[in-house]
Amino acid sequence: MNRMIAPGARVIEQVVDTARYPLADPAGEGWHAAVSQARAELRADGCSVLPDFLRGDLREALRAECAAVAPLAHYDVESVNAYNIPLDADLPEGHPGRLIMERGNAFVARDRIPAESIIHRLYTSELFQRFVAECFELDALHEFADPLAGLCLNVVSPEKGHPWHFDTNEFTVSMLTQQSNTGGVFEYCPNIRSAGSENLDDVAAVLTGEGERLINRLSLRPGDLQLFKGRYSLHRVTPVHGDTARHSAIFAYSERPGVIGSLERTRQLFGRVLPEHLAAAGTVRGDELLD
Repeated sequence: MNRMIAPGARVIEQVVDTARYPLADPAGEGWHAAVSQARAELRADGCSVLPDFLRGDLREALRAECAAVAPLAHYDVESVNAYNIPLDADLPEGHPGRLIMERGNAFVARDRIPAESIIHRLYTSELFQRFVAECFELDALHEFADPLAGLCLNVVSPEKGHPWHFDTNEFTVSMLTQQSNTGGVFEYCPNIRSAGSENLDDVAAVLTGEGERLINRLSLRPGDLQLFKGRYSLHRVTPVHGDTARHSAIFAYSERPGVIGSLERTRQLFGRVLPEHLAAAGTVRGDELLD
């Protein structure tokens, strides 16, 4: 019997290691096995890693493409808190939002990433989006309408890091594209808060170095696909050491169409805003958590 190939499977066949993850056939056993495993891991601690998701013969091309645009990243070392809200926000004494950290990572915006690149082709693949949605147990998902934040490259240069923070979006999809010599470890605290509770005591414990018991660590390699619920899990990338920067592609999706980043967060990450961000200013979030 001939293997069924889904419409739009060409990118999957070209980019994904389909011998390991046979995702060209959404009705096949391989698809359902990958989805089932990811769901189980996401339910357990909000994170799932699909190792060697990218075809092995494309890893160097992936690294080279992303390294070529890395110099276009917006670099602005700044003081931040875990919630990415103003440092002078009116918070009570002892609130973890009053703890200040240095953010030294940088982002290459989507409009600087070529459409023919591996990460752009994967990000816009409808079949890949369908797979990700099923892993997160969603009916569907949508690319960000944000022209800067929809797809970006996170660049962590030597002696810099991406400090503890929560994501604005409830889930994140990413792929390491270049590994640092040492450091650059992804650390996270699974479900340390919920939509109804900030759990400030545990967050403060992690930020002050007293919450080691709450921290998980991942050993990621280029080409691994990471699915992560970063809205509720505090996370960071530890400082990078050596002479090689750490690069990771961030695929930003949402359950609802038309999502645009806030003015402050967009300026913070990319150093600029576009008319789309000005038009979307004042949008109300779906929960009452700090950002």
